[in-house]
Amino acid sequence: MSLSRDSAMNVANVLTEALPYIQRFTGKTIVVKFGGNAMVDEDLQNSFARDIVLMKLVGMNPVVVHGGGPQIDDLLQKLNIKSEFVNGMRITDSATMDVVEMVLGGTVNKQIVSLINRNGGQAIGLTGKDGQLLRAKKLTISQKTPTKLAPEIIDIGHVGEVSGVNTAVINMLINSDFIPVIAPIGVGEDGASYNINADLVAGKIAEVLRAEKLMLLTNVAGLQNKEGKVLTGLSTAQVDGLIADGTIYGGMLPKIGCALDAVKGGVTSAHIIDGRVDHAVLLEIFTDAGVGTLITNKQKNNG
Repeated sequence: MSLSRDSAMNVANVLTEALPYIQRFTGKTIVVKFGGNAMVDEDLQNSFARDIVLMKLVGMNPVVVHGGGPQIDDLLQKLNIKSEFVNGMRITDSATMDVVEMVLGGTVNKQIVSLINRNGGQAIGLTGKDGQLLRAKKLTISQKTPTKLAPEIIDIGHVGEVSGVNTAVINMLINSDFIPVIAPIGVGEDGASYNINADLVAGKIAEVLRAEKLMLLTNVAGLQNKEGKVLTGLSTAQVDGLIADGTIYGGMLPKIGCALDAVKGGVTSAHIIDGRVDHAVLLEIFTDAGVGTLITNKQKNNG
């Protein structure tokens, strides 16, 4: 089937617009956190996989970190294991941790690997336990109670935070032309497994790899101001200001905090992008407009 002249010109314009970005990001590492709608909608899954494969083919080094909360909820429900949450974090006892490990490290991880491979890539799936990729320590949280003066320390079980990343494992895969797909399960000094928030894992990996970009796929259009307009091209100082004046609050705070930490830790830019949009990753990397919020240490950034 031949293209009309107008369609052919559109293709040429798209490629021309993409070229400087391809040149700028060749050889650079880009960490992408895959989650939300993009993870459960079949069309969005395939568009995400093709984006990742294309990035690799034009010389970038994508690293995928994924979540899997809804899939974990489904299996826990089937097994009649009740979930409790404190400050948005799942209390993870040993039985729940077994399910988390089975879903994240098994089912979901292998589905994403298969998805990328079916679309022409070479992906390898691993958890943070492989090669001690993600070293973890137990996360404890404190909660104020009306009856006590000091905050109450709450044990939320096998929930961890990243204490170290073995970059040799990721670099070995990147240098062998594979696409790493990482499940956010860490291992403690005692060999115990820990469930870690996928945004935090993606941010920490981006930081230690000195990645060019951290991209967090979400179910919103991006960071919005009080009038509902998507904000982009923000400096870290501007983001700090938006947190201070209450523009950024609630569920968006941890995600923005993770993006902010990564940029302050040496990642060139962080992007909060709308995973409900077809080819959201490519649109954010290869076009002038993008589809989300960009945060950088620089005052102005065009990429």
